[in-house]
Amino acid sequence: MDLCAVLAAHLERHLRSGSGQGPRSLKPLGLATGRTMEPLYRTLVERLLSWSADELEALRASWCSFNLDEYLGLSAEDPRGYRAYMTQHLAAPLGLPQSAVHLPDSTAADGQAAARRYGEQLTRCGGIGLQLLGLGSNGHVGFNEPPCPPDQHCHEVVLTPATRHQNAALFDGSVEAVPQRAITLGLREILEAAEIHLVVTGTAKSGILKRLLALKEPDPSLPASWLLTHPNVWLWCDAAALA
Repeated sequence: MDLCAVLAAHLERHLRSGSGQGPRSLKPLGLATGRTMEPLYRTLVERLLSWSADELEALRASWCSFNLDEYLGLSAEDPRGYRAYMTQHLAAPLGLPQSAVHLPDSTAADGQAAARRYGEQLTRCGGIGLQLLGLGSNGHVGFNEPPCPPDQHCHEVVLTPATRHQNAALFDGSVEAVPQRAITLGLREILEAAEIHLVVTGTAKSGILKRLLALKEPDPSLPASWLLTHPNVWLWCDAAALA
């Protein structure tokens, strides 16, 4: 069984444990985007759509998720934004109410104020229960660019050239078209999650993964290394990432 199938089965069990128990019986899911997550969401959707109609109705009624990040300067309908990504890969196939799939405000004129509101909204909902993470080519998680302290709250960030280059595929390959700013949950919100799942796939991530696994203690220049301080982190890798 491949990585996505095993992790999707874990996520399904997690969701089933709270489904039918009423709204907010589980803490919110923390969701990530990007190519790494696409096969995972596809597999998860297939599993969840096999539930009975009553089970699916209960799932939709209890769903609450917060995405890690969103670009600033895009309209809410922009197909290159992460709201569109989540609608395509998760919300629409499952029939989830848009109001239950939370993302930062991509249209905000004041990014810092919007980040503060997003963080406060997450706190009111109880914080993250289960957090999905990808690993950036420069070691970021979310859009927490290096160097990054572990007590950084949700904030506006200026994206590095490396991150914009990594994400250019969604913008027809144009690095210049990738927004320069974004809102991201900070390491503080990520590390407060009850459990964290770091998903790393592909040969392009093998170098940064090797650097991460070689560390004995956190290094602010590699933001993902703060996960070493968390008591419940799962690392999911394919053979290419471990090459």
